[in-house]
Amino acid sequence: MAEPLIVACLRHGDQRPGIDPLTGAVRRDEHGATASAADFAALELALRLADTWGGCVLAVVAGPPAAEATLRDALAVGADALRVAWPDPEYVTDLAGDERGWAQTVADAVRGEHPALVMCGDRSADRGTGAFPAFLAHELGAAQALGLVSLRADGEELLGERRLPAGRRERLRIPRPAVCSVEAAGLRLRRAPLAAARAARQAVVPALTPVPPPSPMLVGAARPYAPRPHRVPPAPAGSARERLSALSGVLSRHEPPAMIGPVDAGRAAGELVDYLCRSGYVPQAGSPQAGSRPQEGGQA
Repeated sequence: MAEPLIVACLRHGDQRPGIDPLTGAVRRDEHGATASAADFAALELALRLADTWGGCVLAVVAGPPAAEATLRDALAVGADALRVAWPDPEYVTDLAGDERGWAQTVADAVRGEHPALVMCGDRSADRGTGAFPAFLAHELGAAQALGLVSLRADGEELLGERRLPAGRRERLRIPRPAVCSVEAAGLRLRRAPLAAARAARQAVVPALTPVPPPSPMLVGAARPYAPRPHRVPPAPAGSARERLSALSGVLSRHEPPAMIGPVDAGRAAGELVDYLCRSGYVPQAGSPQAGSRPQEGGQA
């Protein structure tokens, strides 16, 4: 039996951004940027479960090259690392953005490895939405258990505990594969040995550039718009005035518009069906087409 793979999804960012009191601009410092406490708790649980199942842990970060600092912390405690290239948008744009695209990119990066479990932090300090694990579970087609305060292995399954209002707890039995998000409930990442920490600073972090999916649109050369050809009746005979009168219909006899006032539904439906019959949209009773579609004729 192959060793199960546990993926720990981390998010690299400044956990305490500064705000200019005059302009309201957000200042982020890359020197102190790291993952949140909930992300490191997810990594610690992934390492514990990997020891129980005899598997391995892969830490994944979607971000710019500066995000490798967080991955080096994961390398120091014994996990493998992978950085998925992802742009670093402005702070406000990142807060208002949708996490679905981020989840699709991460899912495409790990789907081929068939992970048995994906661990995420419940709520990051910069966003706080907690929607990324749900989007990721949808993309991977896996079970999801979000907002857990504890998680342990029970054979091939998982037993998780979630906090409920009024001091209650909910216990879940989670099948594999699954995506779980955990809170930083008194769980800290283990301390790395000095030799492993120094080796992680010199290690090369592999990076993956996602390939955008092919567009379903076919783009050709620009050209003026040309409407589709259609049949037009020939010009009537006669003088120019007679032809203009025939085309505009000013001298022809028109059917006066029917005004339907506040009547019941049956009478209004009858007026509509009569108009459709006179206009040829609905075959009338006794016509050759009426036999094939009796519901539109006599039964109206």
